[in-house]
Amino acid sequence: MPTESDEIELSEHELREIAGYAADCARRVLPVFEQNLPADTRPRDAIDAATDFADGGRRTGALRQSAWAAYRAAREAASPAAVDAARAASHAAAAAYLHPKASAHQVKHILGAAAHAARAEELASGEDRLVTAGTLEWARHHAPTAVTAVLGRLPAAPPGGGRVGEFIRDLDAALRA
Repeated sequence: MPTESDEIELSEHELREIAGYAADCARRVLPVFEQNLPADTRPRDAIDAATDFADGGRRTGALRQSAWAAYRAAREAASPAAVDAARAASHAAAAAYLHPKASAHQVKHILGAAAHAARAEELASGEDRLVTAGTLEWARHHAPTAVTAVLGRLPAAPPGGGRVGEFIRDLDAALRA
């Protein structure tokens, strides 16, 4: 198992697949955010930027800024479900900037969009655990090869992080099985 100071291989193709996966996860809960703040396009812009990168676009400062903008949108949302939906979008755009370090923290960057999407759906459904299980199952089945390949080069997901951290660890374990 790699140590935190080790570097891992991380190709541009893998970054693109991971960003595309994260965007797909976040797009599933974009309506949760837009129902609360229909005029705020920052999460949609972040998801679109991640998708553009996944489809062959350049990794630019604008892509990074869209991640930060979606993060700020999360801080401004009143609904807890909308907060997590915007955080999923932020993670999607930030996935293009995954570091080639063998750090458990990088697992959060790979699976953060999926975990925040699951939390957004859970909150929007009134804490329906069946909805959450379905969302995590969807994320597991839709993870491209790059997600499982890169996770295999990293230590397991770290402890902590509340409910979202729990989802990250569950999804990480399921994808490594």
